[in-house]
Amino acid sequence: MKIKNLLFLLISFFFATPFFAQQDSISVSTEELIVPEKEEPSYKPYDALAPARAAFYSAVLPGLGQAYNDKYWKIPIVYTALGVGVYFYLNNDDQYDRYRSAYKSRLAGRTDDEFSNENGEPILSTPRLIDAQEFYQRNKEISILVIVGMYALNIIDANVDAHLQQFNVSEDLSLKPAFNYDQFSGRTGYGLSLNFNF
Repeated sequence: MKIKNLLFLLISFFFATPFFAQQDSISVSTEELIVPEKEEPSYKPYDALAPARAAFYSAVLPGLGQAYNDKYWKIPIVYTALGVGVYFYLNNDDQYDRYRSAYKSRLAGRTDDEFSNENGEPILSTPRLIDAQEFYQRNKEISILVIVGMYALNIIDANVDAHLQQFNVSEDLSLKPAFNYDQFSGRTGYGLSLNFNF
């Protein structure tokens, strides 16, 4: 029995020894270091070529500069403005061609144009056909100017919008109306305050 007790004590000693080991004074902490993440700036870095790029895209394909600036809601406005100009140009061109062909028919001596009645009598006189041609020719030219103007406005809008996207608008700079109540007179004074926060 003595040997069994001694053997049990010896085995217990070998297994218990690691549990009674001393603390290592040069231990490495297993906790991870918490490094604060850098906050991304709330503004985009300045890109000097962004306005030129937006204007170029808008010049290549109207509305593409607005898409580059992420202003997708402006694209239908651009195409509507250009489409209205094209529509009026085509409509005025058709009307001009009608009056021009009737005028040429009258000069050739025929009276069967669309501006004559069934008896061959003219509904519109020849000078009125000339006036109508001049009117629709002028409207065609104005329509071309409107198309070119809308095209240029499309390019300018893309350029200016790209410039303004890089403009820093923050709460540190504010312009607010101020209402000042005068306690002595009982009246309200109006003013404008400009606040700088640094």
